[in-house]
Amino acid sequence: MVYPHDYRLTEKEKTSICYLSFPDSYSGGLGDTQFSFRFRQSGGRRTAPFEDDGKYNREAPVTLQRESAHYFGYVYFRQVKDSSVKRGYFQKSLVLVSRLPYGNLFQSLLQLIAPEYFDKSDPCLEAVCNEMDQWPAPMPGQTLNLPVMGIVMQVRIPSRVDKPGSSPMKQQLNQENLLPAPLVLPSVHELDLFTCFQPVLIHIQMLWELVLLGEPVVVMAPSPTVASEMVLALTSSLAPLKYCCDYRPYFTIHDSEFKEYTTRTQAPPNIVLGVTNPFFIKTLQHWPHILRVGELKMSGDLPKQVKVKKLAKLKTLDTKPEHYIASLMPLQRAITPWKNPPQIRPFRQEEFMKTLEHAGPQLTCVLKGDWLGLYRRFFKSPNFDGWYRQRYKEVTQKLEALHLETICEANIVAWMKDKSEVEIVDLVLKLREKLVRARCHHLPVKEETLKRVSLYIETIINSLPDDLQAVLHHH
Repeated sequence: MVYPHDYRLTEKEKTSICYLSFPDSYSGGLGDTQFSFRFRQSGGRRTAPFEDDGKYNREAPVTLQRESAHYFGYVYFRQVKDSSVKRGYFQKSLVLVSRLPYGNLFQSLLQLIAPEYFDKSDPCLEAVCNEMDQWPAPMPGQTLNLPVMGIVMQVRIPSRVDKPGSSPMKQQLNQENLLPAPLVLPSVHELDLFTCFQPVLIHIQMLWELVLLGEPVVVMAPSPTVASEMVLALTSSLAPLKYCCDYRPYFTIHDSEFKEYTTRTQAPPNIVLGVTNPFFIKTLQHWPHILRVGELKMSGDLPKQVKVKKLAKLKTLDTKPEHYIASLMPLQRAITPWKNPPQIRPFRQEEFMKTLEHAGPQLTCVLKGDWLGLYRRFFKSPNFDGWYRQRYKEVTQKLEALHLETICEANIVAWMKDKSEVEIVDLVLKLREKLVRARCHHLPVKEETLKRVSLYIETIINSLPDDLQAVLHHH
């Protein structure tokens, strides 16, 4: 078991990892298999805080932000016949635990480590842990070289400012002076969505709507690999919107939330579960949405019922879409240097619904349906709440940044002429508070702007009597 060196996992968390890292007996099969799971943090304490959490989460896409209440587990499991073992089988799992949803990176890492570990056991694992401890912290927009077991894994951490469909990886990769040649990973996280959804393509719109609305969904599959990949495919299908409900790529009867999720005394929770044990067919039969999938097979033609429509004419918009959230922001001229920035107007659902007539999805989407009804149901889901909180935070921080820039452009000396010492000291304290907030919350402000505000503070203090200067410098 490999888990973050700066964490103290509780016994409950360790027990969850042990249970979830072994496929149940119904999903047998010999050989090697890989899958992933996600479980709730139960109070483990870190010995050292992640100081870059705010900066990382601000610059990373919302779908790749570091989790605060859950862990991800990435598993490499081997089961082979072995007559020397009492049960007749050699069974072993190697698990890597993280708060980052970097599936591709960690599964690729396990492919390198696990075969060697199964042969040489602990000494190999200790050496790998020492190497991983030296890895640089992940930073969005940067390409990292990660040495492990004589190989350099090279991967770029996506950034929020990346353009959809672009390939900044190709531009930034540097293979010079790296011996041996690096193992280049195309992505830290992306799934092959077409392969995952291939068995259910005719239901893809309905599945997307269920996930969008945060409906309870059970994925029943023959193996942890198929179950976990389908759950992750469903939750990631909302991107760039973040799926804000709970999800468990692989869930077993030993999970600490088993009773909570299977009770019939209350409605099923907003969650997507991936299961393999047939016991769940009966236990979860009261759930409203159950998706059964078999082994993924890509050989041969697509199923006959899957028809790919060729769009002869794609309707395009000549006008720019109306962004409702942007319309809630106050005008820039309403932001004045000596008053707190105005707040954004509240989000009004009916007001938003009226904008859909001119800027709704029906203008570009060929699918017909009750779009207004879908929006109304979306407003009631945790995904809307999560999206709105994120957008409100971003817009509020933008207003604070604009306010700082407005202060920098103001004539401080002219403002101070008719002000009392109390008013001037109050301004110093407020500006200092804004500087601290800008740095602590990583507001989208240029460093040059922050330096100018610092100079303004010094200018103001120097205009005050010596005794007041000493007090303010002391604080």
